[in-house]
Amino acid sequence: MARMSRRSLFAACLACGGAHMGLSATPAQAQAPAAAGGWSPPASAQRCPSRFGAADRRGYMNLLDDTKRKAAAALIREGKTIELGRRLEPSMPFFGTRRFDQHLKRTFMNPEPNRRGSNEEIVISEIGQVGTQLDAFPHQTIGDEVYNCVKVDDIATRGGFREMGVDGIGTVFTRGVMFDVAALKGVRTLPIGYEITVADLEAAAQRQNLKIERADAVIINTGWGHLWGTDNAQYVRGCPGIGIAAAEWIIRQEPVLMGSDNWPVEVAPNPDRNASLPVHQIALAVHGVHLLENMKLDELAERRIDRFAFMMQPLKIAGGTGSTVAPTALT
Repeated sequence: MARMSRRSLFAACLACGGAHMGLSATPAQAQAPAAAGGWSPPASAQRCPSRFGAADRRGYMNLLDDTKRKAAAALIREGKTIELGRRLEPSMPFFGTRRFDQHLKRTFMNPEPNRRGSNEEIVISEIGQVGTQLDAFPHQTIGDEVYNCVKVDDIATRGGFREMGVDGIGTVFTRGVMFDVAALKGVRTLPIGYEITVADLEAAAQRQNLKIERADAVIINTGWGHLWGTDNAQYVRGCPGIGIAAAEWIIRQEPVLMGSDNWPVEVAPNPDRNASLPVHQIALAVHGVHLLENMKLDELAERRIDRFAFMMQPLKIAGGTGSTVAPTALT
């Protein structure tokens, strides 16, 4: 596929049916192509040990403490909840051999006079990497190393990872903030391949009077979630999302996780065709910041809610690389 500039992407999207997605791009929304030179992961000696020490396995989750949780609870004024997770069903978008098959298992009617019957289900799925999902650190590597330069072979077993599995993350309750970049650009859905820049995030922050605080859950609304279940082929073909510079800008402000309504949080494909999902490496392997993918953000965006108490509990999959989750915003 020929490489296109950000300006060309907006124009092409409008010219080939973008109107039905609510796009109304202007030249001011276009971006210059990524700078030449490309990106490479930092060497082991540059990224390790982590800021939390050589023995650390929790990354930026170390920053989430009781004081932060109490401050998040104070954001709950009305007691209302907004679900940010997708339903698990066979019609979800998938990659490769990922799947979700559910089969109803009807049991027999018990013989006692009260006629107790029951129903169950058998689910065949890659449960850690489908639907709305949280990535644990071993999900991505730089060569043969995961977060804090731990060798994959030193912690991998046939039944999961001995260290840094998703079962060790625990309940995440903190302040959530949402940068609505789609609204900033005046569109319902950003075009495929649009790289969200630091300038975009700073403009969104100014527009929303928003500031990232330590240990926040930082969420990015691209509008790409409107394709979920309606055009799965387009949904997985690529997406708008944060670029390398934007990811590093967010991480410098010490979040516990970065999330979005697309499938990798970051832009795909990356403008640097020699880099395969570099933000995954930057977040998970270099810094120890979790990624939350395939979020449902339409209600937050429509109601213009950009600060909230954020709650999420990963499944206790022993040694798992990730978990399907059902995060919630509490207002």
